[in-house]
Amino acid sequence: MFSQGQLVFAGFFVVLFIVAMIYSYRKDLKLHKKFYKGSYIILLGFIVFIGFLFLIKGYLKH
Repeated sequence: MFSQGQLVFAGFFVVLFIVAMIYSYRKDLKLHKKFYKGSYIILLGFIVFIGFLFLIKGYLKH
């Protein structure tokens, strides 16, 4: 489906993208701690809300 060159390119791209993301995150770590305190609560709220939607969907299906 994919040629060998495409797979090699995709592998290098993924590795370099992850390295760049880690470098960028480490560089801005102080800012993240200062400005994004408590953001995990919002993430938890989204996860609970999506779970609630799946429960409603399952309940209404039967």
